[in-house]
Formats: sequence, structure tokens, C-alpha cells
Amino acid sequence: MSYLFQDWQANRRNFKGQLVLFMFRLASLINRSMVAKVVFYPYLLWYRYVVEWVWGIEIPRKTQIGKGLSLYHGTALVINQGVVFGDNCTLRNSVTIGHKKLADGTFSRCPRLGNNVDVGANVVIIGDIEIGDNVIIGAGSVVTKSIPANNTVVGNPARILEKKETL
Repeated sequence: MSYLFQDWQANRRNFKGQLVLFMFRLASLINRSMVAKVVFYPYLLWYRYVVEWVWGIEIPRKTQIGKGLSLYHGTALVINQGVVFGDNCTLRNSVTIGHKKLADGTFSRCPRLGNNVDVGANVVIIGDIEIGDNVIIGAGSVVTKSIPANNTVVGNPARILEKKETL
């Protein structure tokens, strides 16, 4: 049961985030077994209808998400099923994370986000890139290149902010 509730603490005071992630974890659990998929097919349809169509949050049940995901204002959130999240990530509204179409017409792999990645509102992260641990992505950023750990990025295209040394 702890698997189903692993995101509740990260979303305290945010019942919608708790409910969406509980429903996602349950759909992911069902997805592990063909028998469960057949038996709980109505739930999988209901999950897709409620989460995607009613609330406007696309989190496919096959997406790999570490524990402690936090959703702030989860509206217009689009995540490709190939995206991989580390632990304790934060996503805000209107975030898009997925692959990109290459010049030859094929699609790239999806981004991989490390632990403790904080993604601001209206951010786009696309392509075969890696976002390191403890990265903060500022609102409105467009990330198309890998970001090393322990950095803050902003802008379109996203650029790493210079760290100021303290005395």
C-alpha cells in the first residue's frame, strides 16, 4: 500500500495532486500484469478519461516516476510515456516533457530527469537529454540540451546561470 501513497507527503495541502498521483500509481501497478490489465480495464479507461480529459494532465501509466513527485497546479501537463523521473521532482502547470521529431522523420528518445529536479511553469523539455540531480528550471524555459547536476537554467533556449561565489 505504501507504493500507492508514496507521493502524498510531497503533495500535502494539494488534494488534486495527491489524487492524480494515487490514480497514476494504481494504474502503473495494474499495468505490471496482463491479468490485472484485463480485470481492471474499466479502471484504466476511467483513469485516462478523468486525468487526461477532465483535468488536462497527461501522465501515461507506463511513465517511470520516482517517489515523491510533486504537482503544483497540475493543469495542461503533458508527459511522454518514455520520460524517466528521479525521486522528489516538482512539476508546475503547463509543462511539456517528451521526444522531438528529428530531421529524418524519426523521434528521439525522451528526457531523463535526475533526483530533486524543480521544473517551473510553462517549461518545455524535449529530446534525448539528461537533466542532472538538484537542477532548477526557471519558468518559461525551453530545454533542448542536457543540464549538469546542481545548476539553475532559465530562458529560451535555456542557459545555465552563473553561480556567484560568496566570501
